[in-house]
Amino acid sequence: MLEQNDMIGFSSLADFLGGKTEDPKRYEVEVGAVEESVCLHIPYTVVKMRWEDPAVRDFALQQATIRLRDIYGSFAEQVQLASKWGESEPFIRRVQDIMNEPVVVADMDDDVQDIAGKMVEHSTSSVVVLNDSDQLIGIVTEKDLVQRVVARGLGAGTVAREIMTPHPFIIARDAYYYEAMSSFLMNGIKHLPVMDRGRVIGMVTLSDLLRKKNRGTMELLQNVEESTVETIHELKPAFYDVLGNLIQDGIPTVHTLDVMTKLYDRFVRHAIELAVSEVGEPPVAFAWYMMGSGGRKEQFMLTDQDHFLVYEDGGDQVVVDDYFEKLGGEIVRCLEAAGYKRCKGLMMASEEQWRGTLTVWKERLRSWGVRATNDNILLAHNFLAFRYVYGDEALHDQFVAGVKEQLERSRIFLYRMAELEKEKPVPTFDHPIRALFRMKRESVDLKKQALFPFHHCLQLLCARKGLVGGGSPLEQIEWLVNENVLSEETADELCFAYEVVLRIRVERGWEAYQTGRENDSLIDFNYLRTKDKEELLLALKTIRALQNQVVGMY
Repeated sequence: MLEQNDMIGFSSLADFLGGKTEDPKRYEVEVGAVEESVCLHIPYTVVKMRWEDPAVRDFALQQATIRLRDIYGSFAEQVQLASKWGESEPFIRRVQDIMNEPVVVADMDDDVQDIAGKMVEHSTSSVVVLNDSDQLIGIVTEKDLVQRVVARGLGAGTVAREIMTPHPFIIARDAYYYEAMSSFLMNGIKHLPVMDRGRVIGMVTLSDLLRKKNRGTMELLQNVEESTVETIHELKPAFYDVLGNLIQDGIPTVHTLDVMTKLYDRFVRHAIELAVSEVGEPPVAFAWYMMGSGGRKEQFMLTDQDHFLVYEDGGDQVVVDDYFEKLGGEIVRCLEAAGYKRCKGLMMASEEQWRGTLTVWKERLRSWGVRATNDNILLAHNFLAFRYVYGDEALHDQFVAGVKEQLERSRIFLYRMAELEKEKPVPTFDHPIRALFRMKRESVDLKKQALFPFHHCLQLLCARKGLVGGGSPLEQIEWLVNENVLSEETADELCFAYEVVLRIRVERGWEAYQTGRENDSLIDFNYLRTKDKEELLLALKTIRALQNQVVGMY
């Protein structure tokens, strides 16, 4: 990359100075301009003729010195980065580099004794089960043999398809180390068949990865499971240690958030179980939901609490309501002890307006739809980011069905949400990058002016098609593409925009935490790298286009 007033062709110049060649043409290069440029080409013969002029010679040598200094400075920087990445297993190591191959396979009708024999012969703890088309249909592990054969007193005559684990978790050969580790930790498994173009090509095990660096994540998960209300506050530094290592290792932001979300979810479920053990067994089934950044799977640092409770109708209503009032308060206390601040807007299960039976929630949603005030719309936006985290799945299904029914009946409410969105357009900057420093508006609030409009528009598109509680924005985008609401091209642009905004927000938030500054979402363009400026401007333009599209639908 050439800066203004830079020169090319120093290979020819070096040879000219050393008198090593009479054929400078072999050093010809092609240069492509990435923006409008003015260049001056000085033929080699002209340089040679003018070399005796002291001014020409001094200028050329000065430029050569500057260029060589930059080259060696850049080289030193690259060596330093390579050294750092070389020690960063999660960043550079792929599954194909650590998998075991060839994989040991079995037919679905193979006898378990033959399968056990293969394990002994190949010194492996698992075999993959293939059908007649060599497609993966299951896996048999040592654990399967113990629990499903030995423990049941089975033996010869039992075949693979009867004791295998069907549809096992899999991983691609070009996946990163950290992706495999995440799958092991979060899915509670120890074997991952490695796939390439629909075929099994190898096996990677948890023990394979544990021989590499795991950044203390295994120890953290064990500490989560063993924590009590009195010790739960000790987990926050451990969570942030994992986050810091993911950021330091250059893990893509969406994957970093995926890992942190799964860690936090596991912790939250444990906190709820601690609360239940403190209050006692619930009189009726219940479900617990996250909202806000936790609901959208965007939580990288512990933020304010945002959650609500839903429970079954029935029983002695006074007793039931009293129980869940206590449970909601105990959950809030456990989360607060761990580092989750209480929500300033009191959007927590400890508050009466954020817990209730299915009937109560149905009436609450109906009242929001009837009274579509700005306050109720803001509540609805936060609510529609809900995500089921813990509790009774059947009750969850009933709750989601009830939410869909209310949205179908309150189309005017969706219209009012779109109307309010129209009043807060996403800012766009059509000026060239260099003009940013001369503009009155030199900053943007990533949360209020980019992420919120992005989330609100996706919520409106999903609600219009009957999807609620749809998980992360990337999952919502994928669903909208399958429903032919968004094109593949638009989806790619939205995913890129989302990842850009998230990356800058996470980097700035982590930097603020490390330096002891208050974390906010206001980004000053003056302090962004040129590449980040360009990508952020493009992201804002993409989100603005989505906003216009959604508003236009209503």
